[in-house]
Amino acid sequence: MKIGVICDDYWHPGTLIKAGLEPLSELGFSFQYIHHASEWSPAWMEQQDAVVLAKSNQISASDKTPWLTEEIQQQFRRYVEGGKGLLVLHAGTVGYRDQPIFFELVGGVFQHHPEACPVKIAYTDKAFGLAEVQEGFSVHDEHYFMEVTDERIQVFMTSGSEHGTQPAGWRREQGKGRVCVLTPGHFLPVLQQQEYQAAIQNALHWVGKA
Repeated sequence: MKIGVICDDYWHPGTLIKAGLEPLSELGFSFQYIHHASEWSPAWMEQQDAVVLAKSNQISASDKTPWLTEEIQQQFRRYVEGGKGLLVLHAGTVGYRDQPIFFELVGGVFQHHPEACPVKIAYTDKAFGLAEVQEGFSVHDEHYFMEVTDERIQVFMTSGSEHGTQPAGWRREQGKGRVCVLTPGHFLPVLQQQEYQAAIQNALHWVGKA
């Protein structure tokens, strides 16, 4: 499966995202990475079976200018509605609160997080989970607090810490395509943890209809 990855911002280096995703290459995923928003194009996106957005709304790590214009938002919507898949991973939820087309497509955005802490990941819809992760797992991570549109999403994973419980994984369909969101993943050990690797794998298969 061909997966385009849009990554790299001030807080989330593209090298970290690549190191976190590359182990999945052994499972049949072929990743192509874009680190600078100027490298994105509709033609590039259409070549991918699914896209992973792991970048906050910044052009690059060295340029904090927002990159998601209204035109690009519409391209994402057309991409999904045409039958392709979108996985929004951690940083891909950050800085998009004022991008209404994208907010509607994804079904939720980042609000804030406390200092990194122990976080318990639990499945609320085990039908969507793989056997390796159905019982949940623990990570030391940023605990993302999210603003979601409940009527638009199906939550299958939650994150809990001393600060409360939040939706940590959800899915939705729009047109002929699929969108999935996974909020954990600020640190490389989280991305590389076996149970979370399985969760990402499962999400990619679902959005890619594989």
